[in-house]
Amino acid sequence: MATTTRARKNFGDSAERLAAMHLEQHGYRVLARNVRTRYGEIDLVAEDADGIAFVEVKARRGRAHGAPEEALTPRKQLKLLQLGDAFIAEHQVYADKAWRIDVVAVELDKTGKLIRVELIRNAVQI
Repeated sequence: MATTTRARKNFGDSAERLAAMHLEQHGYRVLARNVRTRYGEIDLVAEDADGIAFVEVKARRGRAHGAPEEALTPRKQLKLLQLGDAFIAEHQVYADKAWRIDVVAVELDKTGKLIRVELIRNAVQI
């Protein structure tokens, strides 16, 4: 694996760990990480009092490419909906629960200092 690819993976893994801790601090129970479906991968699957949350983690160093949540394009939103549907179809134990798509935005400055970790509930309209 190339150094830059490894660095990106490490950055993404760190952001997912931060996101999972943030969710737990806000009353979520993380059920799974990096769940593969036939449509792709769900970063985090979590549960709170309102149901199941499929959580997309978006992380950025600096604002050169915009805020993390701005990377949630209409195409990515559609994919997240497909991922949620596929997960529910494959895990019937959750079929009777309400579900939604949340995003956790992780933002660092250019030096790597954490600026914010923000939970955005219902980031994609179902």
